[in-house]
Amino acid sequence: MDFWHLRQASRVLGHGGIVAYPTEAVYGLGCDPRNQHAVVRLRKLKQRPAEKGLILIAAELSQLDSFIEFPSREVYKRVTETWPGPVTWVLPAHPGVPPWLRSPDSTLAVRVTAHPVAAALCRAVGSLISTSANPSGGRPARSAAVVRAYFADGVDYIVPGVVGRESQPTEIRDALTGSILRPGAGP
Repeated sequence: MDFWHLRQASRVLGHGGIVAYPTEAVYGLGCDPRNQHAVVRLRKLKQRPAEKGLILIAAELSQLDSFIEFPSREVYKRVTETWPGPVTWVLPAHPGVPPWLRSPDSTLAVRVTAHPVAAALCRAVGSLISTSANPSGGRPARSAAVVRAYFADGVDYIVPGVVGRESQPTEIRDALTGSILRPGAGP
């Protein structure tokens, strides 16, 4: 990832902005998960109801430590064997996770990304919200041009890059049971 774009995106995120960036299969929309105003703005832009969960991505597992809890070694092993990679796991949220991030059942969907651009962005700023770049119910954007068409000036910065080779957004699995909640790009 070009250093200039990384610096620009980091600056925007640090000021509560929303960025779009390539991920394993589609462009994602992201913001600082600790900034409630940014998260609310992202939900409004995407037309995503508050009761629908959001995904948090990270470059390394340690960036998720303050957000999730592993209830057992078995769950830890199940999850970490797939990372970094295109599998999102729903885990119990750490008790300190703000209500605007966790789902009503106190869980959080998380992924350690393998996409080089998304991972570089996370290394620069920490964990990020990552939701597909499309209005709710629309087809996810696979290019910066489609992100612009969907959101015009609603996105503060678009990181250039190519999405990964996966054909669908990441698979989402329940970490406690291993069951698939949303089929996708996972194994």
